[in-house]
Amino acid sequence: MGIVFGKLRRRCCPTSSIPHPPLRHVLTGCSTSSATVPSTGLSLLYSPFTVRGFYPYKSDHENEDRFVVSTNLQGRPDAHLFAVFDGHGRFGAHCSAFVSDRLVEVLNADVNLFQDPAKGFESAFRVTNSDLHQSAIDDRLSGTTAIVVLVFGDSMYVANVGDSRAVAGVRRGTSVEAQDLSSDQTPLRKDEYERVQKCGARILNVDQLEGIKDPRLQEWDEFDPPRLWLPNEQYPGTAFTRSVGDSVAESIGVSAEPEVLVMKISPEHIFFVVASDGVFEFLSSQDVVEMVAKFADPQDACSAIAAESYRRWLTNDTRTDDITIIVVHIERLHNSSADVVEGTSPRSSERSSVVSDIKREERPNTRHL
Repeated sequence: MGIVFGKLRRRCCPTSSIPHPPLRHVLTGCSTSSATVPSTGLSLLYSPFTVRGFYPYKSDHENEDRFVVSTNLQGRPDAHLFAVFDGHGRFGAHCSAFVSDRLVEVLNADVNLFQDPAKGFESAFRVTNSDLHQSAIDDRLSGTTAIVVLVFGDSMYVANVGDSRAVAGVRRGTSVEAQDLSSDQTPLRKDEYERVQKCGARILNVDQLEGIKDPRLQEWDEFDPPRLWLPNEQYPGTAFTRSVGDSVAESIGVSAEPEVLVMKISPEHIFFVVASDGVFEFLSSQDVVEMVAKFADPQDACSAIAAESYRRWLTNDTRTDDITIIVVHIERLHNSSADVVEGTSPRSSERSSVVSDIKREERPNTRHL
């Protein structure tokens, strides 16, 4: 098994008095690697990438994002995991580091995981959340979101807690179409709004909290989104409705229970992306898949998307969020799986061929495609 580990405020208008750092000082990533799925003749060509956020008045800001790539999960050659964790709060970096380690440990120890991966995810998140609460980390007002993709045979299992995102690129003739594999869990979703409201959450944006706007109106925008507040208090102010940690927010419905999507991998699925909300703040899912489709090497795609995300942040704000992305190409092997050595990239001609054509028993939180 191979494993790679790698904000409460209103957005302000950018100002020319704040210097913007050159991108070359903040972009870091890993080289392209691959993992095979012998039973289905698939090869996964992947690259992770992360960018520390730029905070003009906090030069020592620590990257609170973490990513994990765990190939051959539990020693199984047909099981590979890709995950991104986006920490928040004073101890967000500690929370994302703890959860990224612990969640993989729990999944590796679950002997029944591959009998029902959706159930396994639910259990793993529950255990990890409890362990974080009991750890030395103060997670009262800190925590992490998580987006996890498990490729097992010819299926993908996507577990989401929070507002990070997974999206697939689907071939449609000579174009590529975005297929969201997760749904952002925020108060902007009617079902999530009603769920946390029943748990006692006040749902207001900052202007409403400060009495500037009518609290009865649900007219929100991206610059001042709705947030969750305790009754008669001005905290915690989370803009998401699910996370791992955030023990104070749990009392008003913020949950670590994942929503799990189960999907069969079809020949039209040519890649997928797992990323923190720093990517999707100003880029749509369609924007992202169109950028990925331009590159034969996922490392180049990661670099381009991170740079464009960073540029758009600084166009719209005085700072950037941490930005983390994993791009995974799904390729069909023409030769036997024995001819491909895991951890090495397929021939470049095989990689470029993917892009060249492009200009259940149901649980409440499980859906199948």
